[in-house]
Amino acid sequence: MKGIRSRLVFYFGMILLLIVLVLEGLFYWAVHTYYFGTATEALETRSTTFTNFINKYATGYRLKDKARYILENVSSQEYAKIEVLDLNGKVILNSYGFQTGELIQTSDVTDAIRGQKGRFVGRTPHSRERVIAISNPLTFGSEYVGVLRYTISAEPLYQAVNRIALYGLSVGAGVVLLAFALSLLIAKRIVDPIEDLTKAAKQMAEGNFTARAPKRYDDEVGTLADTFNYMAAEIGKNEKLKNDFISSVSHELRTPLTSIKGWGETLISGGLEDPEETMLGLEVISKETDRLIGLVEELLDFSKFQSGEMKLSRELLDVREILDDMRVQFAIRAQEKQMNFQVTLPSSPLTVMGDRNRLKQVFVNLLDNALKFTPKGGTISVTATASEGRLTVTVADSGEGIHPNDLPHVTEKFFKGRSKLSGSGLGLAICKEIVHLHAGRFLVSSKQGQGTSIMVELPLALAPTLAVNPPAD
Repeated sequence: MKGIRSRLVFYFGMILLLIVLVLEGLFYWAVHTYYFGTATEALETRSTTFTNFINKYATGYRLKDKARYILENVSSQEYAKIEVLDLNGKVILNSYGFQTGELIQTSDVTDAIRGQKGRFVGRTPHSRERVIAISNPLTFGSEYVGVLRYTISAEPLYQAVNRIALYGLSVGAGVVLLAFALSLLIAKRIVDPIEDLTKAAKQMAEGNFTARAPKRYDDEVGTLADTFNYMAAEIGKNEKLKNDFISSVSHELRTPLTSIKGWGETLISGGLEDPEETMLGLEVISKETDRLIGLVEELLDFSKFQSGEMKLSRELLDVREILDDMRVQFAIRAQEKQMNFQVTLPSSPLTVMGDRNRLKQVFVNLLDNALKFTPKGGTISVTATASEGRLTVTVADSGEGIHPNDLPHVTEKFFKGRSKLSGSGLGLAICKEIVHLHAGRFLVSSKQGQGTSIMVELPLALAPTLAVNPPAD
C-alpha cells in the first residue's frame, strides 16, 4: 500500500464500505420495525377487540366459564395462540383445548394482572422460541379475574426480515465491488499524470534537462505539470549559466597571470640589481603561480567529475603516511601564523584501498582552508581513528566558522559563502566527490565564531603487506 493508487482505492473502498454497512444497518432496522410493528399492531387490535367483546357480553361468567366461552367463540381462522390465565399467571385453558397449568410470568402477563394492556416480544422461557404476545385483563363485574393472552411465533418474521436483509447485503456487496472498480479507474486517472511527472523528474535527475511532463487534464495535477515544466526550463537555464560560469572562471586566471607578467617585467627592467625587490617579486610570482595552478586543477577536476571521467588509481595504502606528509608540509605555515598544529595518529596501520594522490588532495584542501580561515594564534588539529571497519579522519580548527545559512551549502559546487576569503567554490565540492568515490562519507559541522570540524570517513581494507613490522630483537 505504498502507492497513491492503492491508497486511493483502499480509502475510497473503506469509506464506501462503511457507508454501505451503515445503510444496511438502517435498512435492517427499518424492515425489522415495519414487520414486527405491523404484526404486533394487528395482534394487539384483535386481542383488544376480542377482550372487550368478552368483558362486555360475558360479564356474568366466572373465569373458567369465560375460558370455555372464549374457546367456543374463537374464529376458526385465528392463527394466534389464545390462552386464559388466572391472576397468578397459571394457564387455565388455551385455544387448543388444553389445561396445561403452565405458569407464565412474562412482562405482558404481569401488566395485564395489574389491569393494563401488556406487550412482550422475546423468547419463551421453556422452548426459547421467539414470540410476540399481547395480554389484556379479563373482568368479572368491576374486578379483574384473569388474563386473555394472544401469542404468535416471531420466527417466520425473523426469517423474512433476515431474507430481505440478505438481499440488501447482496446488493450492498455489488455496490462495493462496483465502487472498487470505479475507484481503480478514478485512481488511474489521478495517478497516471503523477507517474508522468515522476518519469520526467527521474530523467532530469539523470541530467536530461530537456525532459517535460505531458499535461493530460486542466486540473491541479495539470497545473503541477505546468509548474514542473517551468522548473525544468529554469534548471536548464541554470545549467547553461553554470557552464557559462565555468567559462568565465577562466577570466580569474588573468589576475595571477597579470601579477606574474607585471613582476616579471619589473624584475627585467630593474636588471635584478635590487635584492629586496627581486625577492619580493619572486615571492609574488611564486604565490600567484601556486594560485594559478590550484585554480586550474580545480577546474580540471570539476570538469572530470561533471563528465564522469574521474578515475581512481587504487592501491593499498596507509593513510598515516599521507597525514604524516601533511604534518611536514603544513608545519612551517602553521608556525609562521603562530598556530598550534597537532596531528594525532594511532600506532596501528590505517589501511584503505584508495588513490593516494586524490586522498592527499582532500587533506591538503582541508588543511589549506583551516589555515586560511583560522586567525593567528589559533588551533588546528588532525585526528585519525579506526573503529568497526571504518577510518575516521577529523580536521578541526578554531577559526571563524561558517554562517548557519551557508553550512548546508558549503559542499555545493560554486558556492562561495559569505566569507571574503572564499575561493572558487569548488574545493569542498571536489573533496566530497573524491571521498564518495572511495565509498566514504564527508561531513561538515561548524559554529560561527568557534571553528569548523570536517570528518572524512573511509572503509578500512585488510592489508597484510602493510602490517607493522615486528620490533627488532
